[in-house]
Amino acid sequence: MATPHFGLNVPQIKRTWEESRRAALEFEAMGFDSLWVNDHLYGPASPRIPILEAWSLLAGLAALTQRVELGTVVTPAGMRNPVYLGKVIASVDQISGGRMIPGFGAGWMEREFTDFGMPFLPIGQRLAQVRETVEFLKRFWQEDTVSFDGEFVRAVDVVCEPKPARMPPILMGGAGERVALRIAAEHGTIWNNPASRQGELPHKCAVLRRHCEEIGRDPTTITISQQALVVIAPEAAQVDPMVEKAQQIFHGHMGDPAGPLALTGTPERVRDQIQAHLDLGCTMFILEFFGRDSREGAALFAKRVLPHFR
Repeated sequence: MATPHFGLNVPQIKRTWEESRRAALEFEAMGFDSLWVNDHLYGPASPRIPILEAWSLLAGLAALTQRVELGTVVTPAGMRNPVYLGKVIASVDQISGGRMIPGFGAGWMEREFTDFGMPFLPIGQRLAQVRETVEFLKRFWQEDTVSFDGEFVRAVDVVCEPKPARMPPILMGGAGERVALRIAAEHGTIWNNPASRQGELPHKCAVLRRHCEEIGRDPTTITISQQALVVIAPEAAQVDPMVEKAQQIFHGHMGDPAGPLALTGTPERVRDQIQAHLDLGCTMFILEFFGRDSREGAALFAKRVLPHFR
C-alpha cells in the first residue's frame, strides 16, 4: 500500500492573504504533504462572504512554498473559459516547479457562473463539461497545437506555452455513482470523496472499482482520497463539546463528526480512524481542522498522528 498522503485546507473564507500565507507556511513546516484551496468566486451561501480567488491564491502559495503539492477542491469546469483555465494552471504549475494537482467538479453555486458571464447549465450538462474539459486539458498540456470540437469545449489551433513543469495529476471530485465516478475512472489520477459522503466511502469505493473494471482500468492505478473534517483534542473529555459545535456550524456539509468514519477524538482515536480508511484502500486525505485557528489542531495532528504513518 502507498504511504498515506495528508493534505490540509488553507484558511481562505473570511481570511486575509496574510492569514492564508502564514498558515500555509506553518502547515508545510509541520510536515504535511499538500495544501488545498476551495475554488469559489463567492463565499458559500452568499456573495458578500469574503473569499480569495483560488488560482490567484495558489500562485502566491506556489511562489512561497518549497515542497508541498498544491491543488483545488474543486474547480468547476464550466466556471471559466477552458482554454484560459488551462493556461492559468500551466502557469501556476511553472511557478511551483511542478507541484500542482488541479481538481475538477461540476460546481453548484449558480451565481458564481452567471455573475461572471458563464452559463449555469443543468447538472447533466455540467458533468459533460467536466469530461470534455479534462479531455481537452490533457491534450492542451502535451500537444503543440490543439483543436477541440466538443459540445461544450471548442478550440481551434490553441497553444499552451510554457507547458506545465510536469503533467499535472488530475483529481476528480464528486460522488454521483452513474456519471461522476465514471468520469473519475476514465480520467482521474485521484478520486476525492466529498466530506459530506464520508460515511458512504466503502460503497463509493466499490462503485469506482466497478467502473474501472468495466473500462479495463486497473483500480489500483487511481488514488482514493477523502475530504474530511478533523475534530481532535488532547483529552477525550474535550471532544464532545467540539463535536456538538461542529454539528451546529456545518449542518452535515463537512460530514457527520460523530459518524462511523469521522476523524474525531483524541490523537489515538484519530489514528484508528485513519487506519479504517486505509483498510478500505483510501490512502489520501484532504483535511480541515475544526476551530477558529486550524493551526492548533494541525499542530496536534502533526505531533501525535503523522509520525505513526511515516
